[in-house]
Amino acid sequence: MDVAVRITQQPEADALLSCSALALLVGALLDRQVATDWAFAGPLTIAHRLGRKDLDVHQIASHSQEGFVALLAAGPAVHECPAVMARRIQEMCRFLIARYEGQAAAVWEGVSTGKQLYGRVNELPGFGRQKSQIFVALLGKQYGVRPEGWRDAAGNYGEDGVFRCVADITGPDSLEKVRAFRQEQRRVAKEVRVRTAGAVQRARVCPHLPKAGEFLARR
Repeated sequence: MDVAVRITQQPEADALLSCSALALLVGALLDRQVATDWAFAGPLTIAHRLGRKDLDVHQIASHSQEGFVALLAAGPAVHECPAVMARRIQEMCRFLIARYEGQAAAVWEGVSTGKQLYGRVNELPGFGRQKSQIFVALLGKQYGVRPEGWRDAAGNYGEDGVFRCVADITGPDSLEKVRAFRQEQRRVAKEVRVRTAGAVQRARVCPHLPKAGEFLARR
């Protein structure tokens, strides 16, 4: 890896993400329910708390579960769900050792198609469909990993000129645009939940009314 990313706007954290494949994967795992720049600064925090400049896949995999949870939970916490994230990070590191001899970059090195790239990322512990698409987009847009069909494999996140996820963060301005996009997504999702809950409640009180799905479809 020989790039210069500006995801966190913190020089040392971004420098680590620019050269460490494992740090990049850990940052992607942490990018859930917290700000993206905070999530991707997490690998550097973890490395420092382990007494290192970079993450070591074997050290993390063999670390005691309780100790690793405590490491993530210490203030300021790396994530608001330290126990869950500690388990996922350790599971991923053990998977990397078993499948790729501990070489994180081997996940994407040598892939020939976007479908193959997506498949390798998607089999990592903690990487569902959306996270896998985002990571494929990040690799393609900022790390030069662009096998044939990578944009299709990344879904909407592979498009140019959008500000939807970490793949589109190249500085402070784009970071703010991605934050705004994610805030709007959360607002819309909350609105849908409220409407659905209201429709379900009305259906319980008045069984003759349309079901929740029918109610929303008519709006």
